[in-house]
Amino acid sequence: MRKLTENQIVLASHNKGKLKEITLLLKPFGITVISANELGLTEPEETENTYAGNARIKAHFAAKNSNKPALSDDSGFSVKILDGAPGVYSADWAETANGRNFSLAMEKVWNKVQYAEKPCKAKFCCTLCLAWPDGHDEIFEGSIHGEIAWPPRGDNGFGYDPMFIADGMNQTFGEMQPKDKHLISHRADAFNKLIKVFQKE
Repeated sequence: MRKLTENQIVLASHNKGKLKEITLLLKPFGITVISANELGLTEPEETENTYAGNARIKAHFAAKNSNKPALSDDSGFSVKILDGAPGVYSADWAETANGRNFSLAMEKVWNKVQYAEKPCKAKFCCTLCLAWPDGHDEIFEGSIHGEIAWPPRGDNGFGYDPMFIADGMNQTFGEMQPKDKHLISHRADAFNKLIKVFQKE
């Protein structure tokens, strides 16, 4: 595994929620995070049907165009009874003519599962890709299992957070304090594997 020697990386995302969460997760390691938006980078088209494939597209695009190591996050919300949907297409379910609307996306999910047997099992998945300008990359995957909550609760999270209760918890991700969510989330699971690249031999 290649070690990261730089103390600055580009986050290959325009998502403010992800920027805030990832900045907090990397702060203890002395890593400064610059968003692709700050550098004026566009978002490449995500044409793969896997989290890893789309994560690689975003990370390599940002690394090549910034000449810095770049970190991308491709994540999604998967519902067991829907054969894993929306999954890698989670953001697409939120697309409208006026931008992404995750309240609408959550309603779409609920409309498909409302008559299914409860609890309705679901999980969040996260794949991180750390890419360097020379084309090398490292992939790290994480997940957390739980169930669907309806109606959505909480304003602390983003995306599908308000409709997800992790196993062993009684609050949705939208209700949990960010510092508590960061300890158990799918992104935290992937980051626990990613931090090995910051540890010097």
